[in-house]
Amino acid sequence: MKIRSEAFRVPPGKPVDLTEWPTHVKPFWKSKKAYHKLLECRVQALSDLQRLHYASNRYAVLLILQGMDAAGKDGAIRHVMSRVNPQGCQVFSFKQPSAEEMEHDFLWRTTCRLPERGRIGVFNRSYYEEVLIVRVHPEILSGQGLPESALDAKNIWEGRYRSILDMEAHLHRNGTRLIKIYLHQSKDEQRKRFLKRIDNEDKNWKFSVADIEERKLWPEYMKAYEACLGATSTDDAPWHVVPADDKKNARLIISQILLDAFKALDMAYPEPTPKRRCELQLIRSKLVE
Repeated sequence: MKIRSEAFRVPPGKPVDLTEWPTHVKPFWKSKKAYHKLLECRVQALSDLQRLHYASNRYAVLLILQGMDAAGKDGAIRHVMSRVNPQGCQVFSFKQPSAEEMEHDFLWRTTCRLPERGRIGVFNRSYYEEVLIVRVHPEILSGQGLPESALDAKNIWEGRYRSILDMEAHLHRNGTRLIKIYLHQSKDEQRKRFLKRIDNEDKNWKFSVADIEERKLWPEYMKAYEACLGATSTDDAPWHVVPADDKKNARLIISQILLDAFKALDMAYPEPTPKRRCELQLIRSKLVE
């Protein structure tokens, strides 16, 4: 069954109700063997396109992954990007801001990590945390040292959405293509994954009491995500809501979205100039002597 990237795209300018978006869809794989074959084909194709992307050196590509705890962000990065040349890919995870980062505007710390032309950047969480976790935890906002005029509860989120939209439009105009993925996981599936983290000693390090405290705020997070997705999905930088209860399915969908984004780019290997061709032929003649 063909994966259609557009089926998971959030239409620009429309409100989002996540209860209308499934967390599980019919699997695109029929067996574990079939899954590995499908993913392998996509990962290899992505590797080939990444080499062309690197050589072309015309665009930068930024993949943003957002989702609740245990949604599968780390696994998606590990599996989907497994064949990509590390020289052409940069992965950054954004957690609690440092003291230095808190002294700057909310976009500064991620702006410093944007990918160069010819490279793929992956953000495991991103500047969107500033309209998600900060919205759910207003005490974080009050501790950011902002002037009183910036703390207007009626306008701050719309203002931050506007800052994000302006930045993303600027990036697009200058050759950075954004692929934004929200891993849509059900609360029950998160519970199952938390239990596995507790029961499996090798995964204990992934779990903390804070995870349970955040889980209690599930409704608030869903409202924050709905507002965010609806306000910041655009034609040039759309959000994709990927059903995440089936990790294998999610990885196949993400890989297809990435492939479609790369195939839409105008890329080509650099064409050698006549002078360069002459140089190469001269070098070749010396090598075959």
